[in-house]
Amino acid sequence: MDRRDVLKQTLTGAVTCLTGMTYASANFLKNSGSLNRPATETFAQQMAGPRVAGPRFYIGACDWSIGKSSDVGAFAVAKQIGLDGLQVNMGSAANNMHLRQKDVQEAYTAAAKRTGVQIGGLALGELNNVPYKSDPRAEEWVQDSVDVAKALGVKTILLAFFSAGDLRNDPQGTQVVIERLKAVAPKAEKAGVTLGIESWLSAPEHMAIIDAVGSRAVKVYYDVCNSTDRGYDIFSEMRQLGSKQICEIHLKENGALLGKGNVDMPKVRQVLDEIGYSGWLHIEGAIPKGQPMLESYQENNRYVRSIFA
Repeated sequence: MDRRDVLKQTLTGAVTCLTGMTYASANFLKNSGSLNRPATETFAQQMAGPRVAGPRFYIGACDWSIGKSSDVGAFAVAKQIGLDGLQVNMGSAANNMHLRQKDVQEAYTAAAKRTGVQIGGLALGELNNVPYKSDPRAEEWVQDSVDVAKALGVKTILLAFFSAGDLRNDPQGTQVVIERLKAVAPKAEKAGVTLGIESWLSAPEHMAIIDAVGSRAVKVYYDVCNSTDRGYDIFSEMRQLGSKQICEIHLKENGALLGKGNVDMPKVRQVLDEIGYSGWLHIEGAIPKGQPMLESYQENNRYVRSIFA
């Protein structure tokens, strides 16, 4: 055998050895689950094992329902109640939507850190008085709300359509809303933020708007009490919309504690299980007439956790 044959055999053996090592390594990674993990994970993260999932539900409340609308003092009250977070109102016409200001944002994030109460969502309640369907100020606010949500680290913005902003029997106003949502939706998509429509409309009417806008950034903010009061079958509606179209939920009663009014909360939980919803549940209203807010909300918080634990 000459030198060329020896060299050829040596190279062939080396390749076979490397191939076997590569195959064995691949099998190890496959069996350990590492090949199925995101490529963005570091080696240390992969070797640490699977991630531990967080809670399925987070329990919060609307700052306006605990007497602190658009007030950084809401975080201290929420801590007294025992909430996971707060849905914060972006502001009002009177304070020029103050959460657009960097110093106000910093005050809110500092309060969240200090109290351990998260900023669970953003809301534009002033749209009930300054309608999105007709007032140019509202259009500017919604555009700016995406930047505010991003700065605060929240993913959902509630857009309110009640009182002066009501869309029922208003096809012209609804069309204006559709066009304005089309204009802001790309910005929301890029920021990873969802715009949630809360209104008196039925599930099919909401879906007509969502389909007309044609963006994954526009969904329904579902209020179980509002829809019950309108006579809708909330359980059928939630199934129709599904977790794909419901971005967040208000647990609410008018003039009664949760569990003491018209909404069957255990069945709400059952349907949320069916559709696979997870995320924030914000308590709104639910204070009996003449009863103190703090004690009422502490009881609401206990009740919600007993149902949605």
